[in-house]
Amino acid sequence: MFGSIGPAELILIFVIALLVFGPKKLPEIGRSVGKALREFKKTSDEIKGRIEEEIEASEIKDIRKDIRSGMDDIKSGVMSFQDDVKKDTETHETGEGPKVT
Repeated sequence: MFGSIGPAELILIFVIALLVFGPKKLPEIGRSVGKALREFKKTSDEIKGRIEEEIEASEIKDIRKDIRSGMDDIKSGVMSFQDDVKKDTETHETGEGPKVT
């Protein structure tokens, strides 16, 4: 729970805190420490959530960029196909046949 702090060290810390602050102040200090730890945990969870949201937003932007790139490729392919069809249509309307080499 506390890393390398064992039960003996926790008891020693508790006894020192009892001697320094006295028995009347110790519960108040414990509540304050507990409240501070809860606030720290709450804040760190909020920060973690915001970071995850930013990562997701970045991934969505990348996906959107890939989709736009694909759409541009498709659009240019369609435009090229339309140009080819127009050329073929114009060739057939003027009576020129396909050129044989």
